Amino acid sequence: MDSNLLGYSLELVAGSGCTLNVEKRTALETSLVILKKNYKFQRVLFWGKILGLKEDYFVAQGRGEDEMEDKKNLYSFNCIDWFLLPPATDALIDLVSRVTKGRFIGDPSHVYEQLEIHRQGEGEGAVEEEVVTTVNEENRLAVTVHLIDEDVSVVPRGAFIKNRRGLVQMNRSFGGLSHSEVAKLDSFLHFSKPKNLKKKSILEMGELNPALDFLDVLSDDIPKGSWSLQFECGSKVCVLRSLLWLGLTFYHVPMTPLHGYVYIGDGNKNLDLPFML
Repeated sequence: MDSNLLGYSLELVAGSGCTLNVEKRTALETSLVILKKNYKFQRVLFWGKILGLKEDYFVAQGRGEDEMEDKKNLYSFNCIDWFLLPPATDALIDLVSRVTKGRFIGDPSHVYEQLEIHRQGEGEGAVEEEVVTTVNEENRLAVTVHLIDEDVSVVPRGAFIKNRRGLVQMNRSFGGLSHSEVAKLDSFLHFSKPKNLKKKSILEMGELNPALDFLDVLSDDIPKGSWSLQFECGSKVCVLRSLLWLGLTFYHVPMTPLHGYVYIGDGNKNLDLPFML
């Protein structure tokens, strides 16, 4: 959610339990302005909070000229002092997925270990070697934020456009979805690199607008039923909740450009979802 409208946006998702106390909210509204200036971001979002056993991680996201590619994630414990997260490379994602599990501790320096036994040679001359693989929690946090963004970050159709230079930017003329459009899952898109778009037929691609329809739609998600769409605040706001990453809440006020998402959860993916539907 945009840091400029933090207070109002939190009120819209309060029904999901996504709330912050007055102290944290006030600290965020001040520190995110300073963060934007210091890092020269064009926009700063309050991404959410990952709950830990000792401490909670508050996460902010800064964006540059290209809203999709120019992104940096930062974390804080007190909503005042911010620390930059490392980039989530493919090698790091693979390492974290193999080594870490369970709840976050709340200590960036905490080290997760996994003991692996590698067998070298064959027959009686085979030798077994114990290999310990380690990764710290700061890297796990970076990967978790990246995966949540890849899987369930959401924007309304038309809120972002791809210009002639291929840059993804906010659509200044976006006035919001109509009341009939917000009731359809087809009106919402994943704000991440498309995976299903390339699988569409030539006929389907011919009906799309390249400037607007360059992202995957939520209705193509597998398994089906991984999103809960509801209207709250007297039907004034549309709320989408992810059942894959429990704690991700998206909001959009119809006929206005106001939209965003926030994640407040334990940072663990709901791998049992296919068996729950």
